[in-house]
Amino acid sequence: MFMGVPPDFQVLMDRMTVAYRAGDASACADMFTMDAQLYSPYAPPAVGRGAIEAIHREWTDGGVPDKELKVVQTGGSNDFAWTLSSYSEDGGKVRGTSLAVWQREVDGNWRIRLCSLNSDD
Repeated sequence: MFMGVPPDFQVLMDRMTVAYRAGDASACADMFTMDAQLYSPYAPPAVGRGAIEAIHREWTDGGVPDKELKVVQTGGSNDFAWTLSSYSEDGGKVRGTSLAVWQREVDGNWRIRLCSLNSDD
């Protein structure tokens, strides 16, 4: 259980959605911890915020106007949490599920520590 009010992860995912739609790879990467890991069927594993930004630069080139990220389930306690989310873009041709582990950092901000994307294709 979370001590205090649990975070609203949909608000955080909405921030990432705005960044995707705008083609802002830096803002996407800022959602991750400095040493985060990202595993995806669309690219090789990325370790560290710099590598994650590079992948997002490719993914968001020109913007992704119909990107959708929806939190389906959440759980966790204290400084760690998880989210199961759905994603879609390109008129629903690209869609899948992501499982993310979030970490509350010293400054109180929640960032993704580990993320695995799974394509529905």
